[in-house]
Amino acid sequence: MALKRVVLAVAVAAVGNAWAGATINMGDDKSVSVGFGLRESYTSAEGGAPDGGRSSDFNLDSGRLFFGASLNKNIKGMFNTEWDGDKIRVLDAAGQFAISPELNIWAGRLLSPSDRANMAGPYYSLGGGYWAGVASRYGYNGGIFRGRDDGVVVWGNAGDGGRLGYSFGAFEGHTFGIGSLTQSAAKAAGVKADDALMYAGRVQYDFWDPEPGYYGTGNYLGGADILAIGVAGRSQKDGILTTGKVGDYKSWNVDFLLEKRLKGAGAFAVEAAWYKYDTDGIILAEQGKAYSAGASYIFEDKAGWGKFQPFVRWQKFAADTNIDTKQFDVGTNYIIDGYNAQISAVYSKTKITSAADTDKFQIALQLQY
Repeated sequence: MALKRVVLAVAVAAVGNAWAGATINMGDDKSVSVGFGLRESYTSAEGGAPDGGRSSDFNLDSGRLFFGASLNKNIKGMFNTEWDGDKIRVLDAAGQFAISPELNIWAGRLLSPSDRANMAGPYYSLGGGYWAGVASRYGYNGGIFRGRDDGVVVWGNAGDGGRLGYSFGAFEGHTFGIGSLTQSAAKAAGVKADDALMYAGRVQYDFWDPEPGYYGTGNYLGGADILAIGVAGRSQKDGILTTGKVGDYKSWNVDFLLEKRLKGAGAFAVEAAWYKYDTDGIILAEQGKAYSAGASYIFEDKAGWGKFQPFVRWQKFAADTNIDTKQFDVGTNYIIDGYNAQISAVYSKTKITSAADTDKFQIALQLQY
């Protein structure tokens, strides 16, 4: 039974966070790996053209280079880059110390513990990427770039077959892209505040198949039976810095994922999340509550090269400015090779209080090598 659980855990990890890549083994657990990923999209958006009509645009949403290395079975590292629309920037750069499945320590620049959507990111989300998220705001209201921050995190998978996942870390913070100054900008402006660290954590329990690893996935594409509940939070004393006021930053959320395989028919999934953002009453446009829910179904039989996965998703962010942002997505993914090769087509309708409704249609190609 123990061996079966180990094999299952490895299989789930491979589905959840794998890119094809290439690995050069040098013996004695030494290796170097390299890979890259891209997301290219075509979007037609209402009111997006200079004349006020519908836009028609191609865009490189993401271009990533992945590098990994293993010094031995306990000491590893990662270095990843991302195209930001103008230049290539460092995405991740961290040393990884694998003491045991229950205890790992990563230090450097990486994604701090947060909700499932942010830990999955644009490459492992349920259709349409993640950066355009309305409810989950972790990816662009914290960190230096794409939600990454400098710090250290301790994480592991414990309990029955590794079903209890945890991660806790301390990070630089003071880099929230929500109208708050960075620490260096605040110092230059003469703003006095504590140089406190940002603390972040996540606890998750998997009732069915375990989900090993630090980063997560938004959907297992029919590769696992998942019933999971996660809780995450962040806080930093004097984390909100403006020229007028200084205040604390806090955010927390609860997320849920159910995915069940149906023998000979495919798999369905249901997801939901709740969020609370607190800027100490200073930046009301980024303070409030948010909600999201989604559902999908992936067919068992292939249609040509891959399988179809229709999905729907609803999101709402109720800011304390009394301005609500709601978005409804409906679309389908064409899964050719898991998260390494897929095409998605999504129609989105966005409603913002006291503003005209907008809609867009997007086709996106995702490849990872």
